[in-house]
Amino acid sequence: MQIYPAIDLRDGKCVRLKQGDYAQETVFGADPAAMAERWVSEGATYLHLVDLDGAKEGRPTNGRSVRAIVKAAGVPCQLGGGLRTEEDIKQALSWGVTRVILGTKALESPKWLAQMTQQFPGRIVLGIDAKDGKVAAQGWLDVSDVGAIDLAKKCGKPPLSAIIYTDISRDGMMQGANIAAMAEMAAAVALPVIASGGVTTLDDVQRLNDAGLAGCIIGRALYEGQLSLQEVVEAISGK
Repeated sequence: MQIYPAIDLRDGKCVRLKQGDYAQETVFGADPAAMAERWVSEGATYLHLVDLDGAKEGRPTNGRSVRAIVKAAGVPCQLGGGLRTEEDIKQALSWGVTRVILGTKALESPKWLAQMTQQFPGRIVLGIDAKDGKVAAQGWLDVSDVGAIDLAKKCGKPPLSAIIYTDISRDGMMQGANIAAMAEMAAAVALPVIASGGVTTLDDVQRLNDAGLAGCIIGRALYEGQLSLQEVVEAISGK
């Protein structure tokens, strides 16, 4: 299972939110590129980047920080947040990220998502953010009546690269991952599923691995020292 340390960007800083709430922000560093170097030094081979300003404004905005992270890290990076047009995708890819994550626009237009996956094969990830099994959009500001698994089954087809499934009720809360929901999603689709939201302990990571998840995004637990990235990587790799 691939481990993805999360670097969430707001105003050029590395931050974490609780349940996607912009009013509940903790700043963990003013230099995201240095944070990227730290995670790579501790064993990260892929980074998960989120443009929180972009998610809120509906367009990518943290290009300077993203470029700096990509250059400093020297490992593949995936980026989400506010990517809602073909030009947004091209812009984000020009910053040097390997993959981009689409969410809100994919919910609004599965046809557009299919077109983008054909145009950028292997470089598009579908981000499904959910609360109580229902998809949340617009930077988690709105919860729809669309079922997360229904959306995944409808849209989750190659050449889409993967699905990131986030339980926003758990995100940033340090209360443990929703293992059952993640396992259900992984079983429902053929594409790789990456779990996100509330991963707090090594047991969370091991249970997600046992449940067949292809990847796991870890945020606040790393920043607050609840988890050691090096220990997580070693445990998953069997060292």
